[in-house]
Amino acid sequence: MSDIAALEKHACAACGAQAEWNPSKQLLVCPFCGTSAPFTLDKESGALVENDLAKALRDLPDEARGWLAEKRTVQCQSCKAVSVFDPERVGQNCQFCGSPSLVDYKEIKAPIRPQGLLPFKVAESQVREQIRKWYASKWLAPGKLKSRALVDQVRGVYIPYWTFDAKAVCPWEAEAGHYYYTTETYRDNQGRTQTRQVQHVRWEPASGLVEHFFDDEPVPGTHGVSNGLLRQVEPFATPELVPYDTAFLSGFIVEHYQVVLLEAAQASQDAMTDKLRQMCAAQIPGDTSRNLVIHPTFSAQTFKHILVPVWLLSYLYGTRLFQVVVNGYSGRMAGQYPKSPWKIAFLVLLAIIAFFIFVMLNQNN
Repeated sequence: MSDIAALEKHACAACGAQAEWNPSKQLLVCPFCGTSAPFTLDKESGALVENDLAKALRDLPDEARGWLAEKRTVQCQSCKAVSVFDPERVGQNCQFCGSPSLVDYKEIKAPIRPQGLLPFKVAESQVREQIRKWYASKWLAPGKLKSRALVDQVRGVYIPYWTFDAKAVCPWEAEAGHYYYTTETYRDNQGRTQTRQVQHVRWEPASGLVEHFFDDEPVPGTHGVSNGLLRQVEPFATPELVPYDTAFLSGFIVEHYQVVLLEAAQASQDAMTDKLRQMCAAQIPGDTSRNLVIHPTFSAQTFKHILVPVWLLSYLYGTRLFQVVVNGYSGRMAGQYPKSPWKIAFLVLLAIIAFFIFVMLNQNN
Protein backbone atom coordinates (compact mmCIF):
# COMPACT_ATOMS: atom_id res chain seq x y z
CA MET A 1 0.00 0.00 0.00
CA SER A 2 1.06 3.57 -0.57
CA ASP A 3 2.12 5.46 2.52
CA ILE A 4 0.02 8.64 2.19
CA ALA A 5 1.13 11.60 4.28
CA ALA A 6 -1.75 12.83 6.45
CA LEU A 7 -1.87 15.39 9.21
CA GLU A 8 -3.02 14.31 12.64
CA LYS A 9 -4.67 17.71 13.18
CA HIS A 10 -6.53 19.94 10.73
CA ALA A 11 -6.52 23.32 12.47
CA CYS A 12 -8.85 26.16 11.47
CA ALA A 13 -6.83 29.00 9.91
CA ALA A 14 -8.98 31.60 11.68
CA CYS A 15 -9.34 30.37 15.27
CA GLY A 16 -7.07 27.33 15.51
CA ALA A 17 -9.83 24.87 16.49
CA GLN A 18 -10.11 21.41 14.95
CA ALA A 19 -11.79 21.64 11.53
CA GLU A 20 -14.20 18.85 10.54
CA TRP A 21 -15.22 17.34 7.21
CA ASN A 22 -18.50 18.86 5.96
CA PRO A 23 -20.36 16.45 3.61
CA SER A 24 -22.60 19.06 1.97
CA LYS A 25 -19.76 21.51 1.25
CA GLN A 26 -17.12 18.81 0.61
CA LEU A 27 -14.71 21.00 2.60
CA LEU A 28 -13.06 21.12 6.00
CA VAL A 29 -15.18 23.50 8.10
CA CYS A 30 -14.56 24.86 11.58
CA PRO A 31 -17.56 23.98 13.83
CA PHE A 32 -16.84 27.02 16.05
CA CYS A 33 -16.31 29.98 13.71
CA GLY A 34 -17.59 28.51 10.44
CA THR A 35 -14.39 29.12 8.48
CA SER A 36 -14.01 26.68 5.60
CA ALA A 37 -10.85 25.61 3.86
CA PRO A 38 -10.41 23.72 0.59
CA PHE A 39 -8.80 20.33 0.89
CA THR A 40 -6.86 18.79 -1.96
CA LEU A 41 -5.55 15.28 -2.12
CA ASP A 42 -2.59 14.21 -4.20
CA LYS A 43 -4.27 11.40 -6.08
CA GLU A 44 -1.19 10.61 -8.13
CA SER A 45 1.01 9.80 -5.16
CA GLY A 46 -1.89 8.16 -3.36
CA ALA A 47 -3.44 6.15 -6.16
CA LEU A 48 -5.34 3.11 -4.97
CA VAL A 49 -3.90 -0.22 -6.03
CA GLU A 50 -5.14 -3.75 -5.56
CA ASN A 51 -3.14 -5.86 -3.10
CA ASP A 52 -2.16 -9.44 -3.82
CA LEU A 53 -4.31 -11.56 -1.51
CA ALA A 54 -2.07 -14.61 -1.24
CA LYS A 55 0.96 -12.46 -0.41
CA ALA A 56 -0.96 -10.46 2.18
CA LEU A 57 -2.23 -13.58 3.92
CA ARG A 58 1.38 -14.76 4.25
CA ASP A 59 2.77 -11.51 5.61
CA LEU A 60 1.72 -7.88 5.36
CA PRO A 61 4.54 -5.31 5.80
CA ASP A 62 4.49 -3.01 8.81
CA GLU A 63 4.31 0.12 6.62
CA ALA A 64 0.82 -0.97 5.54
CA ARG A 65 -0.42 -0.94 9.13
CA GLY A 66 -1.55 1.78 11.55
CA TRP A 67 -3.78 4.86 11.23
CA LEU A 68 -1.16 7.50 10.20
CA ALA A 69 -2.24 9.48 13.26
CA GLU A 70 -2.47 9.02 17.01
CA LYS A 71 -5.77 7.31 17.76
CA ARG A 72 -7.51 5.80 20.76
CA THR A 73 -9.19 2.44 20.25
CA VAL A 74 -11.97 1.30 22.57
CA GLN A 75 -14.29 -1.69 22.69
CA CYS A 76 -17.88 -1.62 23.89
CA GLN A 77 -18.47 -4.19 26.61
CA SER A 78 -22.12 -4.46 25.57
CA CYS A 79 -22.16 -4.94 21.77
CA LYS A 80 -18.37 -5.60 21.36
CA ALA A 81 -17.99 -3.01 18.58
CA VAL A 82 -14.49 -1.49 18.40
CA SER A 83 -14.28 2.27 17.68
CA VAL A 84 -11.31 4.46 16.80
CA PHE A 85 -11.25 8.20 17.52
CA ASP A 86 -8.99 11.08 18.50
CA PRO A 87 -7.44 10.48 21.95
CA GLU A 88 -8.85 13.69 23.47
CA ARG A 89 -12.45 12.48 22.90
CA VAL A 90 -13.25 10.81 26.20
CA GLY A 91 -16.37 10.06 28.21
CA GLN A 92 -18.58 9.28 25.23
CA ASN A 93 -21.02 6.41 24.81
CA CYS A 94 -20.81 3.63 22.23
CA GLN A 95 -22.00 4.94 18.86
CA PHE A 96 -23.53 1.56 18.01
CA CYS A 97 -25.66 0.68 21.04
CA GLY A 98 -25.41 3.71 23.36
CA SER A 99 -23.71 1.85 26.19
CA PRO A 100 -21.26 3.87 28.34
CA SER A 101 -19.18 0.74 29.02
CA LEU A 102 -16.13 1.48 26.86
CA VAL A 103 -12.72 0.04 27.65
CA ASP A 104 -9.38 0.46 25.89
CA TYR A 105 -8.88 -2.13 23.19
CA LYS A 106 -5.37 -3.53 22.98
CA GLU A 107 -4.61 -5.13 19.65
CA ILE A 108 -2.24 -8.05 19.30
CA LYS A 109 -1.08 -6.56 16.02
CA ALA A 110 -1.47 -3.10 14.47
CA PRO A 111 -4.46 -2.98 12.11
CA ILE A 112 -4.15 -3.07 8.34
CA ARG A 113 -4.47 0.56 7.33
CA PRO A 114 -7.47 1.48 5.17
CA GLN A 115 -6.17 2.05 1.65
CA GLY A 116 -9.07 4.19 0.54
CA LEU A 117 -12.33 5.64 1.70
CA LEU A 118 -15.58 7.02 0.37
CA PRO A 119 -16.15 10.52 1.83
CA PHE A 120 -19.45 11.58 3.36
CA LYS A 121 -21.57 13.31 0.73
CA VAL A 122 -25.05 13.39 2.31
CA ALA A 123 -25.53 16.08 4.98
CA GLU A 124 -26.70 15.22 8.50
CA SER A 125 -29.67 17.61 8.27
CA GLN A 126 -30.93 15.79 5.18
CA VAL A 127 -30.58 12.43 6.93
CA ARG A 128 -32.50 13.60 10.00
CA GLU A 129 -35.43 14.76 7.87
CA GLN A 130 -35.34 11.51 5.89
CA ILE A 131 -35.50 9.40 9.04
CA ARG A 132 -38.24 11.60 10.54
CA LYS A 133 -40.44 11.04 7.47
CA TRP A 134 -39.64 7.33 7.50
CA TYR A 135 -40.84 6.97 11.09
CA ALA A 136 -43.98 8.96 10.30
CA SER A 137 -44.84 6.44 7.55
CA LYS A 138 -44.65 3.43 9.90
CA TRP A 139 -48.21 2.95 11.12
CA LEU A 140 -47.32 -0.10 13.23
CA ALA A 141 -44.71 1.81 15.24
CA PRO A 142 -45.78 2.73 18.80
CA GLY A 143 -47.18 6.26 19.02
CA LYS A 144 -44.77 7.34 21.75
CA LEU A 145 -41.82 6.27 19.58
CA LYS A 146 -42.76 8.86 16.95
CA SER A 147 -42.87 11.59 19.59
CA ARG A 148 -39.34 10.91 20.81
CA ALA A 149 -36.52 13.05 19.36
CA LEU A 150 -34.61 10.03 18.09
CA VAL A 151 -33.04 11.88 15.17
CA ASP A 152 -30.94 13.87 17.66
CA GLN A 153 -28.93 10.67 18.14
CA VAL A 154 -27.86 10.34 14.48
CA ARG A 155 -24.08 9.91 14.20
CA GLY A 156 -21.68 9.76 11.26
CA VAL A 157 -19.54 6.61 11.32
CA TYR A 158 -16.96 5.20 8.93
CA ILE A 159 -17.55 1.46 8.61
CA PRO A 160 -14.73 -0.94 7.62
CA TYR A 161 -15.18 -2.97 4.45
CA TRP A 162 -13.02 -5.36 2.47
CA THR A 163 -13.33 -5.57 -1.31
CA PHE A 164 -12.02 -8.45 -3.40
CA ASP A 165 -11.24 -8.99 -7.07
CA ALA A 166 -10.80 -12.38 -8.70
CA LYS A 167 -10.85 -14.12 -12.06
CA ALA A 168 -13.11 -17.16 -11.94
CA VAL A 169 -13.26 -20.15 -14.26
CA CYS A 170 -16.10 -22.52 -13.45
CA PRO A 171 -16.88 -25.73 -15.40
CA TRP A 172 -20.27 -27.25 -14.61
CA GLU A 173 -22.40 -30.26 -15.37
CA ALA A 174 -26.08 -30.94 -14.76
CA GLU A 175 -29.13 -32.69 -16.11
CA ALA A 176 -31.23 -30.54 -18.42
CA GLY A 177 -34.97 -31.22 -18.49
CA HIS A 178 -37.06 -30.67 -21.62
CA TYR A 179 -40.84 -30.67 -21.35
CA TYR A 180 -42.98 -32.70 -23.74
CA TYR A 181 -46.69 -33.49 -23.66
CA THR A 182 -48.92 -36.45 -24.35
CA THR A 183 -52.71 -36.62 -24.66
CA GLU A 184 -54.52 -38.56 -21.95
CA THR A 185 -58.14 -39.75 -21.96
CA TYR A 186 -60.15 -39.76 -18.73
CA ARG A 187 -63.74 -39.62 -17.44
CA ASP A 188 -65.04 -36.56 -15.61
CA ASN A 189 -67.46 -36.50 -12.63
CA GLN A 190 -70.46 -37.00 -14.94
CA GLY A 191 -68.90 -40.05 -16.58
CA ARG A 192 -68.17 -38.25 -19.84
CA THR A 193 -64.98 -38.99 -21.76
CA GLN A 194 -62.51 -36.10 -21.81
CA THR A 195 -58.92 -35.54 -22.96
CA ARG A 196 -56.13 -33.49 -21.42
CA GLN A 197 -52.48 -32.69 -22.00
CA VAL A 198 -50.04 -34.30 -19.56
CA GLN A 199 -46.58 -32.81 -19.06
CA HIS A 200 -43.48 -35.04 -18.96
CA VAL A 201 -39.77 -34.31 -18.65
CA ARG A 202 -37.04 -35.74 -20.86
CA TRP A 203 -33.68 -35.57 -19.02
CA GLU A 204 -30.42 -35.12 -20.91
CA PRO A 205 -26.84 -34.56 -19.67
CA ALA A 206 -25.53 -30.99 -20.08
CA SER A 207 -22.25 -29.22 -19.33
CA GLY A 208 -20.61 -25.87 -19.89
CA LEU A 209 -18.14 -23.26 -18.66
CA VAL A 210 -18.59 -19.88 -16.97
CA GLU A 211 -15.76 -17.33 -16.97
CA HIS A 212 -16.24 -14.17 -14.94
CA PHE A 213 -14.21 -11.35 -13.37
CA PHE A 214 -15.39 -10.23 -9.95
CA ASP A 215 -14.64 -6.57 -9.26
CA ASP A 216 -14.84 -5.13 -5.74
CA GLU A 217 -16.88 -7.93 -4.19
CA PRO A 218 -17.79 -6.32 -0.82
CA VAL A 219 -17.49 -7.90 2.63
CA PRO A 220 -18.44 -5.80 5.70
CA GLY A 221 -15.78 -5.81 8.41
CA THR A 222 -18.12 -4.52 11.11
CA HIS A 223 -19.74 -6.07 14.16
CA GLY A 224 -21.30 -2.78 15.23
CA VAL A 225 -23.81 -2.36 12.37
CA SER A 226 -26.33 -4.96 11.24
CA ASN A 227 -25.02 -6.69 8.10
CA GLY A 228 -28.61 -7.11 6.94
CA LEU A 229 -29.17 -3.35 7.01
CA LEU A 230 -25.83 -2.68 5.31
CA ARG A 231 -26.76 -5.02 2.46
CA GLN A 232 -29.94 -3.01 1.97
CA VAL A 233 -28.07 0.32 1.65
CA GLU A 234 -25.38 -1.09 -0.66
CA PRO A 235 -23.82 -0.57 -3.09
CA PHE A 236 -21.18 1.84 -1.90
CA ALA A 237 -19.66 3.61 -4.91
CA THR A 238 -16.21 1.99 -4.91
CA PRO A 239 -15.22 3.66 -8.22
CA GLU A 240 -15.43 6.97 -6.30
CA LEU A 241 -12.98 5.91 -3.57
CA VAL A 242 -10.24 8.37 -2.64
CA PRO A 243 -6.91 7.52 -1.01
CA TYR A 244 -7.02 7.28 2.78
CA ASP A 245 -6.41 10.59 4.52
CA THR A 246 -7.33 11.55 8.09
CA ALA A 247 -8.82 14.87 6.89
CA PHE A 248 -11.94 13.01 5.78
CA LEU A 249 -12.26 11.38 9.21
CA SER A 250 -12.26 14.64 11.15
CA GLY A 251 -15.48 14.92 13.14
CA PHE A 252 -16.51 11.29 12.61
CA ILE A 253 -16.09 7.99 14.43
CA VAL A 254 -14.19 5.17 12.72
CA GLU A 255 -15.00 1.54 13.48
CA HIS A 256 -12.08 -0.86 13.70
CA TYR A 257 -12.61 -3.99 11.59
CA GLN A 258 -13.35 -7.17 13.54
CA VAL A 259 -13.71 -9.42 10.51
CA VAL A 260 -10.05 -10.16 9.78
CA LEU A 261 -8.63 -10.52 6.27
CA LEU A 262 -8.60 -14.33 6.23
CA GLU A 263 -12.23 -14.52 7.38
CA ALA A 264 -13.30 -11.82 4.91
CA ALA A 265 -11.50 -13.56 2.03
CA GLN A 266 -13.38 -16.80 2.75
CA ALA A 267 -16.71 -14.96 2.96
CA SER A 268 -15.94 -13.27 -0.35
CA GLN A 269 -15.13 -16.55 -2.06
CA ASP A 270 -18.33 -18.10 -0.71
CA ALA A 271 -20.32 -15.16 -2.13
CA MET A 272 -18.55 -15.47 -5.49
CA THR A 273 -19.27 -19.21 -5.55
CA ASP A 274 -22.98 -18.60 -4.94
CA LYS A 275 -23.06 -16.10 -7.81
CA LEU A 276 -21.21 -18.54 -10.09
CA ARG A 277 -23.77 -21.20 -9.27
CA GLN A 278 -26.52 -18.83 -10.44
CA MET A 279 -24.60 -18.03 -13.64
CA CYS A 280 -24.11 -21.73 -14.35
CA ALA A 281 -27.78 -22.49 -13.70
CA ALA A 282 -28.70 -19.78 -16.21
CA GLN A 283 -26.64 -21.58 -18.89
CA ILE A 284 -28.41 -24.92 -18.55
CA PRO A 285 -30.56 -25.48 -21.63
CA GLY A 286 -34.14 -26.70 -21.57
CA ASP A 287 -37.08 -25.97 -19.34
CA THR A 288 -35.85 -27.21 -15.96
CA SER A 289 -32.74 -28.77 -14.44
CA ARG A 290 -31.41 -30.89 -11.60
CA ASN A 291 -28.15 -32.14 -10.06
CA LEU A 292 -26.08 -29.06 -10.91
CA VAL A 293 -22.43 -29.48 -9.89
CA ILE A 294 -19.90 -26.65 -10.29
CA HIS A 295 -16.08 -26.67 -10.12
CA PRO A 296 -14.91 -23.07 -9.53
CA THR A 297 -11.27 -22.01 -9.52
CA PHE A 298 -10.08 -18.50 -8.65
CA SER A 299 -6.94 -16.66 -9.74
CA ALA A 300 -5.44 -13.14 -9.68
CA GLN A 301 -7.08 -12.58 -6.28
CA THR A 302 -6.57 -9.08 -4.86
CA PHE A 303 -8.12 -7.02 -2.07
CA LYS A 304 -8.50 -3.54 -0.60
CA HIS A 305 -9.36 -2.44 2.93
CA ILE A 306 -11.61 0.64 2.76
CA LEU A 307 -13.86 2.80 4.91
CA VAL A 308 -17.40 3.64 3.84
CA PRO A 309 -19.66 6.36 5.32
CA VAL A 310 -22.93 5.65 7.11
CA TRP A 311 -25.24 7.80 9.18
CA LEU A 312 -26.26 5.61 12.09
CA LEU A 313 -29.13 5.87 14.53
CA SER A 314 -29.08 3.31 17.36
CA TYR A 315 -31.61 3.34 20.18
CA LEU A 316 -33.07 1.08 22.84
CA TYR A 317 -36.82 0.53 22.99
CA GLY A 318 -37.59 -1.53 26.03
CA THR A 319 -34.69 -3.96 26.17
CA ARG A 320 -34.19 -4.30 22.39
CA LEU A 321 -31.66 -2.45 20.26
CA PHE A 322 -32.85 -0.98 16.95
CA GLN A 323 -30.77 0.62 14.20
CA VAL A 324 -31.42 2.86 11.21
CA VAL A 325 -28.63 3.09 8.63
CA VAL A 326 -28.26 5.63 5.82
CA ASN A 327 -25.60 5.34 3.12
CA GLY A 328 -23.56 8.50 3.67
CA TYR A 329 -22.75 8.76 -0.05
CA SER A 330 -25.97 7.78 -1.86
CA GLY A 331 -28.63 8.41 0.80
CA ARG A 332 -30.13 4.90 0.61
CA MET A 333 -31.77 3.99 3.92
CA ALA A 334 -32.75 0.84 5.81
CA GLY A 335 -34.02 0.55 9.34
CA GLN A 336 -35.55 -1.45 12.14
CA TYR A 337 -38.36 -0.26 14.41
CA PRO A 338 -40.52 -1.74 17.20
CA LYS A 339 -44.10 -2.66 16.40
CA SER A 340 -47.01 -1.94 18.70
CA PRO A 341 -48.69 -5.17 19.89
CA TRP A 342 -51.99 -3.25 20.21
CA LYS A 343 -51.88 -2.14 16.58
CA ILE A 344 -50.99 -5.67 15.46
CA ALA A 345 -53.90 -7.07 17.50
CA PHE A 346 -56.19 -4.47 15.93
CA LEU A 347 -55.16 -5.56 12.41
CA VAL A 348 -55.71 -9.22 13.30
CA LEU A 349 -59.17 -8.38 14.65
CA LEU A 350 -60.02 -6.49 11.47
CA ALA A 351 -58.89 -9.47 9.37
CA ILE A 352 -61.08 -11.85 11.41
CA ILE A 353 -64.11 -9.57 11.08
CA ALA A 354 -63.54 -9.24 7.32
CA PHE A 355 -63.29 -13.03 7.01
CA PHE A 356 -66.57 -13.62 8.84
CA ILE A 357 -68.33 -10.96 6.75
CA PHE A 358 -67.05 -12.66 3.58
CA VAL A 359 -68.26 -16.08 4.77
CA MET A 360 -71.71 -14.75 5.72
CA LEU A 361 -72.14 -12.98 2.37
CA ASN A 362 -71.24 -16.18 0.51
CA GLN A 363 -73.74 -18.21 2.60
CA ASN A 364 -76.50 -15.72 1.83
CA ASN A 365 -75.79 -16.06 -1.87
